[in-house]
Amino acid sequence: MIEGKRILMTGCSGSIGFALAEDLARHNELWGIARFRDPAERRRLDDAGVITRAIDLTSGDFGDLPTNFDYVLHLAAFIFGDDYDEAVRVNGEGTALLMAHCRDAKAMLVMSTTGVYRPNDDPWHPYAETDPLGDAHIPGMPLYSLSKIVQEGVVRACARQIGVPVIICRMNAHYGRADRGLLTHHFNAVRSGEQIVLRWDPNPYSPIHDRDIYDHLEALLDAASPLCPIVNWGGDKAVAAQEWCAFFGELLGVKPNVIVKEFPGSQRGVVLDVRKRASITGPCSLTWQEGLRQFVQSRLAAA
Repeated sequence: MIEGKRILMTGCSGSIGFALAEDLARHNELWGIARFRDPAERRRLDDAGVITRAIDLTSGDFGDLPTNFDYVLHLAAFIFGDDYDEAVRVNGEGTALLMAHCRDAKAMLVMSTTGVYRPNDDPWHPYAETDPLGDAHIPGMPLYSLSKIVQEGVVRACARQIGVPVIICRMNAHYGRADRGLLTHHFNAVRSGEQIVLRWDPNPYSPIHDRDIYDHLEALLDAASPLCPIVNWGGDKAVAAQEWCAFFGELLGVKPNVIVKEFPGSQRGVVLDVRKRASITGPCSLTWQEGLRQFVQSRLAAA
């Protein structure tokens, strides 16, 4: 458990960030920055004990934001949209400006994505950190892969130039308390009887629960270095989206409406080789079945 630290988080209102912010704010001085276009998101973080500031990373103006953070967790990203210049400005330039402002941090974690990997014809191919990069052609996110590859290059250069310890973590599909994300979307669709469109059959991932994300955090930060190690961040076992939709259906007592519409050129699967991560963090505490069972139970209890 991370305790008594001054931590800065970007993307703290996001689908991964908010659950992580809730956990970290209980035992640390947590600062959260974002543009906060939705005042309700900022109020939710304030209520959780996060010290918030409205900051646009691309402006380079950090106002009264301190520089003496123990840890920096950079989760914010340009994900949707088709403006190439904006995607590179946010994911590339914004990251460099943040790193320069927080150059005295003991460690930084930059969240990348497994969408940086070049698509492989084998849906069960376990992507290793050394695999070729390329445009994953993610439906609805046309610039995400390319701009995150740009970001990784920026981070590696800045880490060497500034000398700050950094680790790049390529996140897979996540779930837990998030009100957004792939598995949450599928659960909501199964529950409401809506159609779920998958881009391949099978369409496997290495999903990870937010409990394990929190539990892995300290060890990953300890592994940060100016040489900027890159680590796949996902669960220990691969599971196809078809399987977890069927599992949701079993738990809810309904039959999922799943169809496949192939999306040529996209990743057929995003299965991870997590041996490097496991050597740093140890194994996940939750199997995907137990994690999803807890996820469903919490959703039903909150209904």
